[in-house]
Amino acid sequence: MTVAGRTLRPTEVFDTYWTFAARRQQIYTARLRGDAGPWTEDPILRNHRFTNCFRASDRVSQYLLANVIYDGIQDFDEVVFRTLLFKLFNKIETWELLLAEVGETPTWKSFDLDEYDAVLTRNFASGRRLYSAAYVMAPPKLGAERKHTNHLRLLRDIMEADVPAALQSAPTMQRAFELLRALPGLGDFLAFQYVIDLNYSEGLDFDEMDFVVAGPGAKDGIRKCFGPGAAGIESDIIAYMAESQDEHFERLELRFDGLFGRPLQLIDCQNLFCEVDKYARVAHPAVAGLSGRSRIKQRFVPAGSILTNWFPPKWGINVPTPATV
Repeated sequence: MTVAGRTLRPTEVFDTYWTFAARRQQIYTARLRGDAGPWTEDPILRNHRFTNCFRASDRVSQYLLANVIYDGIQDFDEVVFRTLLFKLFNKIETWELLLAEVGETPTWKSFDLDEYDAVLTRNFASGRRLYSAAYVMAPPKLGAERKHTNHLRLLRDIMEADVPAALQSAPTMQRAFELLRALPGLGDFLAFQYVIDLNYSEGLDFDEMDFVVAGPGAKDGIRKCFGPGAAGIESDIIAYMAESQDEHFERLELRFDGLFGRPLQLIDCQNLFCEVDKYARVAHPAVAGLSGRSRIKQRFVPAGSILTNWFPPKWGINVPTPATV
């Protein structure tokens, strides 16, 4: 296999990548149908928690879409404000806390930094966890003692600098990423994740096949699939996976119908490498990655809640109603 002019020899984990994707998507589809669990015979998938194949179908992304991006004023300034306010904490409970205590849907027009800071500081002091454990949210150094205060200051500075207008003027997703990457406290991974989130809105319309940034977990999974020869060409490898997906699902005789017909995009293939890194810790313990982690920390526990399936309308894939699981 040749990628970016480099000859790669896939390991056994390469085929596992495709098998994992097919089985994980089958679980998602079965849950949407309302099938009774367990939804797979794969013991690793039955016992451990993995995100969905498609980033937009995961619980937090679904909440962001329905309750943040598309719930409220659709002026792009306000969409950016709400989206980043949510994503800086990436925790549904923190968003709902602000809704309850501020008393209205947060808007940039009515934003009072001191009021929001007082709400978060009071709840933090009472022991409430404000941040999701999904991402490591490095605090920007903007002069405050508390991390959440610095993040509120960052959001204020973003809006006052008219970053939303700059994002809409960006000719490519990569340029939009570079604008966010230049902000304090945002590394490659978070800046790329935020571009993807903002691109769910009607205010941006980049193709998800245009640009990708490999996060640390994805680099671990890529190493396990291709060995050390993959170092430095991770984005090219992710592009190869997205472009060749039909070939490999067919080669392995795996059924993969996509997300209501939408194939895996670059961001989804990036995320799958993160999940396959975790899966391989059990399925292929002898195959080394970069981090040296050997266990999957999170066990699978059915939430028993409503599994939603509503996506950016511009994708044209929405189906009528969610199913109860």
